Amino acid sequence: MAKNTTKAYRNQILYSVFVRNHTREGTFEGVRRDLKRIKALGTDIVWLMPIHPIGEKCRKGTLGSPYAIRDYRAVNPEYGALEDFQRLVDDIHALGMKCIIDVVYNHTSPDSWLAEHHPEWFYHKPDGSFGNRVGDWWDVIDLDYSHPGLWDYQIETLKYWASMVDGFRCDVAPLVPLDFWLRARAEVETVRPGCFWLAESVEPEFVQGGRAGGLDVLSDSECFQAFDACYDYDIFHDLHKYLKGEVPLSFYADRINRQEVIYPDNYVKLRFLENHDQARAAFVIPEGLSLLNWTAFLYFQKGLTMLYAGQEAECGHRPSLFDKDDIAWNLNEGVTRLLQTLARLKRNPILTDSRYEVKALPRDILLAEHRKDGRRLTGLFTMRGEPSLVPVDAPDGLYPNLLDDSCRPIEVYGGMVRLRSAPIIFEWPAESV
Repeated sequence: MAKNTTKAYRNQILYSVFVRNHTREGTFEGVRRDLKRIKALGTDIVWLMPIHPIGEKCRKGTLGSPYAIRDYRAVNPEYGALEDFQRLVDDIHALGMKCIIDVVYNHTSPDSWLAEHHPEWFYHKPDGSFGNRVGDWWDVIDLDYSHPGLWDYQIETLKYWASMVDGFRCDVAPLVPLDFWLRARAEVETVRPGCFWLAESVEPEFVQGGRAGGLDVLSDSECFQAFDACYDYDIFHDLHKYLKGEVPLSFYADRINRQEVIYPDNYVKLRFLENHDQARAAFVIPEGLSLLNWTAFLYFQKGLTMLYAGQEAECGHRPSLFDKDDIAWNLNEGVTRLLQTLARLKRNPILTDSRYEVKALPRDILLAEHRKDGRRLTGLFTMRGEPSLVPVDAPDGLYPNLLDDSCRPIEVYGGMVRLRSAPIIFEWPAESV
């Protein structure tokens, strides 16, 4: 974790947009027209997936991956002109949100501007041809950061975009040298003070396998030196193991608790149920009550909450990265209200800086608590959507359910709470922390 990273990111919500598939026209203008709705979800940061031109050589699908970038210093003409991009960013700012863009610095498309003008800055296979060092990424070629000129070019590019946007989501950040990121952060700060840096950190298996294959792969603890937030891939796949029945819920809870002791005090994890690389939450958690509980727990977690566009419509289909594949915007007012309620809960100051602990209880129930200055914020989530009686430490009495706008109180009686099918969250004074 960067030493100056603010814990206030734990109270924020990030919304991820793939411009091509966000609207039928797939343009900056289409996203711009949707900004008020995005803001109404409680969004603080809009993340625009790569906005740059896509290479034509070795394309995947019909339109190519947005992560096979041809020119870092231009915008994809399919999305609009630079002026259209600037208008989108201006409107994001006018609504009180920040805008970050994708930085894809491990690789480019095989026909990129850099490959044409600086082929010496790339990794070369033994036969002298371009290549990549990660299995199925056959539509890209890897950069080689042993060249100081590449560092200068990339950092100048970051400074160019930092004059317009508020930060960067850095694709497979662990494959780029840590010293590069540290230098980039320092230099960009002169252009955009308080620039936000999000690392797509990788799962432990990727680190282990990459290092075994001779790659320098950064761990989360290393990434945290240069970045404000990292993906929670260190535990995300453990969640999926639980959903598949491979591990008990307690295993996942223990992995969450471990984060509290292995990362710096001001660590910020990006919490998500889905992203553009993973299956939709509604696909892997098809039962509605279970999805409701997991969504509430997502916001309750210590960290920066992310929604991937379409998640609020409970889309089960993950749009293709390589083709025109529009999101099916079948919005549900009930889901929207829930997300807005959760967004208000996210502002609770106790979530900024707390002692956080998660416990797995019988019948697949998670009890999670934030403790701070003699107060507790307690959340109960039934991951199978089944009713149960749950023991809690709170004194007997009635407490407002922070997730229920009907003002129906939560009753603690005999140290027990009746949990029906929906999640409950309540705050109460504690005698000790």
